[in-house]
Amino acid sequence: MVERRIELDRRYSRKKKMTKLKAKLETATGADRDKVLYKIRRLSPFWTEPPKEEGK
Repeated sequence: MVERRIELDRRYSRKKKMTKLKAKLETATGADRDKVLYKIRRLSPFWTEPPKEEGK
């Protein structure tokens, strides 16, 4: 059960981190944006950026 708990804790912390990084990505530009994208891809290699929604 210990291994399962460790695995779940990792997953929960990864979700929290991804949420924070996605929020930063919304406002980041230039080199900062590249750093955030790099960090996101290290956590989740298959993640793709959603297309931007043009004015509503």
